[in-house]
Amino acid sequence: MSVPVLLEYLLIFLARVCDVSLSTVRMLLVVRGKRYPAAAIGFVEASVYVLALTRVMRNISDPWKVLAYGLGFASGTLLGSFIEERLALGHVSLEVIPQDETGEELLKALRSAGYGVTVLEGQGMTGQKMVLLVSTDRKSLPRLNAIIEEFSPNCFMTVLETRAVRGGVIPYRKAK
Repeated sequence: MSVPVLLEYLLIFLARVCDVSLSTVRMLLVVRGKRYPAAAIGFVEASVYVLALTRVMRNISDPWKVLAYGLGFASGTLLGSFIEERLALGHVSLEVIPQDETGEELLKALRSAGYGVTVLEGQGMTGQKMVLLVSTDRKSLPRLNAIIEEFSPNCFMTVLETRAVRGGVIPYRKAK
């Protein structure tokens, strides 16, 4: 195999990695309501996609081009998910139901760490339960999880993606 042919396969592979990774980020932005950055990424994504597809379609009977195209797609999916995790755009809302004996300690720890916590009373199978509602940016989720794990390791917790947040107390925001 000649060097130009190998470079062709590599270009197809890298183009697919690029456009599929961009697709992942674009969809994340669309879900978060960031239309204009998503549209700009979509333009680049589509252009790269056409470049890769054109190179494959020039000789569709070449199985190595098809393989490079498929491997690029799979690798782009993996890379896109890693990028999405690193960007951690947006906000999450947590519903935490601590065990009875850990609820007050967890509440104090979360508030002393700067999190706004809304406390509700719930009725569980075994009686009254404390329900803690906490919102934070996704970048702070590991820190918040660490606090919850330390003070109430056996709690019941759900993490929900939040489209928008207005008002409230989130640690990185300054009071006005």
